[in-house]
Parts: sequence; structure tokens; C-alpha cells
Amino acid sequence: MKTLPHFGKVGAAIRILGTDLTGTTGASFNGTLAAFNIVSDTEITTTVPAGAATGSVQVTTPGGTLLSGGPFLVAP
Repeated sequence: MKTLPHFGKVGAAIRILGTDLTGTTGASFNGTLAAFNIVSDTEITTTVPAGAATGSVQVTTPGGTLLSGGPFLVAP
């Protein structure tokens, strides 16, 4: 799973790309929950939530929890 872009400020629009994302039940930035929209089986859109910190992005799907391939940098 990867994010595009790999960095952003709070409120920035982010695309999460992966596989089997239909049925996603949660998304978070280093533990801070984020609202999201399922675009397709391979894409979710979200925004960097208030309180997010630099770290992994996690997506919870029926098949398990997916982690970003690298850290997401929350810009000041």
C-alpha cells in the first residue's frame, strides 16, 4: 500500500493505493483516525486529520490491516 503524495499538512488531500480496498472499515495516520472514501478496489481518498503525526498510514480491510510502505511525513 502506498500514499500519494508521501507528505502533507493537516487537511491535505491524500490518495491511498493498494489492492482489495473495497470494504475498508478504517484509515489512520500513525494512529489518528481519518475519514475516507472508497473510490475503487485499488484506491481510497482521505485527508490528513488534525492531530496526525509522522509515521505509517494504516488501512483496515476485511482481509486485515495494511501499512504504508514507508512513513508519511506530516508537514508543519
